[in-house]
Amino acid sequence: MQNIKRVMVKDISIQEYNYPLDENRIAKFPLEQRDSAKLLYYGASGIEDKIFSDLPSLLSQDTLLIFNDTKVVYARLFFKKPTGSVIEIFCLEPVAPNDFQVSFAQNKTVVWKCLIGNNKKWKDSLLSQTKEINGRSITLTAQRMQAENESWLVQFSWDGGLSFAEIMQHFGVIPLPPYLNRQSQEKDKEDYQTVYAHFDGSVAAPTAGLHFTQRTFEDLKRLNIKTDFVTLHVGAGTFKPVTAEKIGDHAMHSERITVSRSVIEDLSDYIDREIICVGTTSVRTIESLYWYGVWLTENGVSEHEDAAKDLSFNIEQWYPYAPHKQISAKESLNTVLQFMKSRNLDSVSGQTRLIIAPEYKYRIVKGMVTNFHQPQSTLLLLVSAMVGVKWKDIYAHALENGYRFLSYGDCCLLKSDGLQGN
Repeated sequence: MQNIKRVMVKDISIQEYNYPLDENRIAKFPLEQRDSAKLLYYGASGIEDKIFSDLPSLLSQDTLLIFNDTKVVYARLFFKKPTGSVIEIFCLEPVAPNDFQVSFAQNKTVVWKCLIGNNKKWKDSLLSQTKEINGRSITLTAQRMQAENESWLVQFSWDGGLSFAEIMQHFGVIPLPPYLNRQSQEKDKEDYQTVYAHFDGSVAAPTAGLHFTQRTFEDLKRLNIKTDFVTLHVGAGTFKPVTAEKIGDHAMHSERITVSRSVIEDLSDYIDREIICVGTTSVRTIESLYWYGVWLTENGVSEHEDAAKDLSFNIEQWYPYAPHKQISAKESLNTVLQFMKSRNLDSVSGQTRLIIAPEYKYRIVKGMVTNFHQPQSTLLLLVSAMVGVKWKDIYAHALENGYRFLSYGDCCLLKSDGLQGN
């Protein structure tokens, strides 16, 4: 019998996760009716072609469907200098105050970590622009502070008493993915937002959720399929290409997540049934939650622990691939719940840099609804971790049968009874 050498996760070549994607296969605009998109269903019977409105009927009544309720903010701000040069400031995450919702509520000044386009043209310390908002003249200024790696800290100040959320809405532009290769339009403000978006904070939409309509939720409710919501604020790093030859040399971006106690209780109740995530962001959130329970277990959590002990939610990129105490998903979730009870918490929040790649074993998630992703991307690695080499058949079928790709494109449902991975 031939001895096959197993490739360790950090030695996986990103070239193995490439496929031919022509520009004309990338959907530049969504369909007029969200739930009329194509749906590739991969289950026990293999690949089937469906319509997204079929989704509720493809789920069992024992399904818990998890959504990411983050909301895309108008994160691109443009300042025109007297010389005619345009400086683009792309807001990534708040620094002072460092909580998204607190920052959005500020009415005078905030500091954000930002990317700056045409930075060499920013010679003066202050940029400003003025707009008429609700009959008042409002001036927004930006002051560049110190550099942080590839980004900068920028202080924004304004008058008029508006919240920073309102400032971004009036002064900013919704940030479309760079691969759409077009300027955002007025209609994108609605199209590039899920119907259930709630908490401001993302610079990219959780695009699998764009297909859901109120009719979809009505059908899910009619079939007694339970739905829950978590929050992961999608950062610009989601579009960062894997440029390293081996994925072990790729630095995963950090994103902020929040999960409520009621959702964790539901996950525990459904752990032996079918837990399906809508979008890769929901997948990363739920799997990160498992590893938080492992981390708490290894660091000792009890009802009588020192309340000053730092038990922050911070899952590092390669944490799951190191040796750890083996605990079940139920044990992990109950550990998190015990910790929340000891701290009187209604939700847990923190950061995750988790990379899900081939060789990863899913602990909680049994399936996903997801769009078709870019070649050589961490999102394609995540899909491959679930369906193994079958991702090639799935993507080849989609290419051969007219599916539309990426953010505004069609989607697929990968269910646990068809999984070929771990």
